[in-house]
Amino acid sequence: MKGVVYQLKSVWKDKFCIMSFLLPVIVALALHVSGGIDLSSVAEFHFGGLEKDLSAQTIVWLERYGSVTLYETEAELIAAINEPSTNLIGVETDGNGIKTTISGDELDIFRQTADTLPAMDRGKENAEQIGVTVLERPDLMDGLQHIFTAMTLIVAMFMGCTFNAMNIISEKENGVDLVNQILPMSRSQYVIQKIFIGFAGGCLSAVLTACICFRLSFWRAFLMLILIVLSALIAALAGLVIGNCSGNLMTGVAIIKIVMIVFMAVPLLSYLLGTDSTAAPFYYFVPSTAAFEGIMYLAEGGKGTITKDIVILLAHCAAGLGVICLRFPRIPSVFDKQ
Repeated sequence: MKGVVYQLKSVWKDKFCIMSFLLPVIVALALHVSGGIDLSSVAEFHFGGLEKDLSAQTIVWLERYGSVTLYETEAELIAAINEPSTNLIGVETDGNGIKTTISGDELDIFRQTADTLPAMDRGKENAEQIGVTVLERPDLMDGLQHIFTAMTLIVAMFMGCTFNAMNIISEKENGVDLVNQILPMSRSQYVIQKIFIGFAGGCLSAVLTACICFRLSFWRAFLMLILIVLSALIAALAGLVIGNCSGNLMTGVAIIKIVMIVFMAVPLLSYLLGTDSTAAPFYYFVPSTAAFEGIMYLAEGGKGTITKDIVILLAHCAAGLGVICLRFPRIPSVFDKQ
């Protein structure tokens, strides 16, 4: 208990640790106060064509569905289509109709539109004679709004990894690690002392972030708490291993950055590519993938099952504890010499 109190006192002296734990909460407050992020402009269709190619009638027809940008040269049009930050659909005259060109990295809704646009153009004259009921168009980015809050929650849950790793590295550089080796401290005492603050801080930061971002029923809040606790424990164990393996501060910072990038990038890639990808099962080797999937399930109102995600996180916790037992087979103490 005294060791935990010592670790807690060191946290209050480290402004970087306090900022790390509070940063996700501040981001969540900013998202909540601002009322969300407006993605309507991203969901809008954008068409591009050549000035001397598209007829005025075609341009007017395309403007009924989205914005139209005309380019002077074909090279400019191709460059705009291939720009990764856009979903521009290239439109060219093809005989009496049109043909479309896309780069292939667009969202599904834009690829489907590019595929059906020529057929819509061929049937537009007949369509004008048919009575049409215009329904309200659903938000094309519905669900993506939750990604921002889910990623913020992921950062909060895995923040304990950074603290634990930096704490152990700083003790190595300051010589405190040598003192630990002569203290009457068992393996379990050492592990608990080293992971408790990072684990507790990660849980607290994630719980506050979840309370700000989500309005959940009691049962869903309980499921969210399970995800938070398991994820924070995995992060704390990972920080313990990283800190022990890192020989100096620069090495530790580099490893932490790589781990945090993987924790954030892999679940996002898994969500965008979907479960149909051949690499989908391998994504779960990164624990944040299961946590992210569970958060999205709870945020979207229950369109999947969270049991699988909890089981995967439990497996990661067991694996992490196994690695700790192998990495710390026995903590040397003064009693070993008697």
